[in-house]
Amino acid sequence: MERRKNSCKVEVLKNGPLLIQGPLSISYNGKEESPDREKIFLCRCGGSSKKPYCDGTHKKIGFEG
Repeated sequence: MERRKNSCKVEVLKNGPLLIQGPLSISYNGKEESPDREKIFLCRCGGSSKKPYCDGTHKKIGFEG
């Protein structure tokens, strides 16, 4: 699949986080930020201590999704 320039790709990783690639900005709890990297992982299990980012907790709690 070819991505358009300045587009964002979202991939749901099996039993893990969302992989987001591309230019983006994130709004969470009233705060907005633009990460300086082109690849981030967002929590899907709800257990991360770094929300909205993944910290690997899904592996410890046996998240399936």
